[in-house]
Amino acid sequence: MITTQTRIVAIIGSVLLLFGIIELVRRRRLKEEYSVLWVAIAVAMLVLAASTGPLHWLTSAIGAFSESSALYFFGLLLAILLLLHFSIRTSLLERRLTALIQEIALLTASRSSDGEAEFHGAEQDAAASPGEGPIDSER
Repeated sequence: MITTQTRIVAIIGSVLLLFGIIELVRRRRLKEEYSVLWVAIAVAMLVLAASTGPLHWLTSAIGAFSESSALYFFGLLLAILLLLHFSIRTSLLERRLTALIQEIALLTASRSSDGEAEFHGAEQDAAASPGEGPIDSER
């Protein structure tokens, strides 16, 4: 059985997490995409901390000795799953960034080679017809 003090601390922590998430979304510091995940975690932790039935069942299902250790276990498990999710997300963004950098490098190289060709073409035109360059034609 979880003690009343531990239950109160878990409930307060879950409620504070929930309000913190709402405030971060309101200030646009957290995207709505991630807020759904965080709200689901906060609500799950709140339900597990506030009710005795599901927490007692989960405690016996995983073979834990106390409900507070089961609550801690599931909190840690959710944190690990979030870390995995963000690692996958970071890897995807890293691949996209590498592709964008390579594309920019190719465009820059293409642009600079086109610019050199235009520059050399203008030099050859000026050498072929002296007196008709851009400066001389304005006189």
